[in-house]
Amino acid sequence: MTPARILATPAAVGLMDRLADIHGPLMFHQSGGCCDGSAPMCYPAGEFRVGTQDVLLGHVGSEIPVWIGAAQFDYWRHTEVTIDVVSGRGAGFSLEGPEGMRFIIRSRVFTDAEVDLLDAAGEPARGG
Repeated sequence: MTPARILATPAAVGLMDRLADIHGPLMFHQSGGCCDGSAPMCYPAGEFRVGTQDVLLGHVGSEIPVWIGAAQFDYWRHTEVTIDVVSGRGAGFSLEGPEGMRFIIRSRVFTDAEVDLLDAAGEPARGG
């Protein structure tokens, strides 16, 4: 079985569900910027335009797509990424800010066996 490139903690999924009740369908984008630019940003679906330089890591929660910039994906291609949530406000336009929470990334490096399975599965989908 191919390992998931993206996961979410139960606490993060709970917040995603609350945000979806308020804003409708959601999406995430993970850039490679500094500071809060390196945090996963949650938007109403379609509010962030993904292009050919964005890679679909997978889906979390209730089928919420998680995109990452291609350059950042190249750095993280051997990393399992988990979206989590902590108290506090980040800067930026992510939907959770007014809730007094912020999404963060936790990660671990895939094992060699997991990398082999991912390589055999082929490249993930790109936007466009």
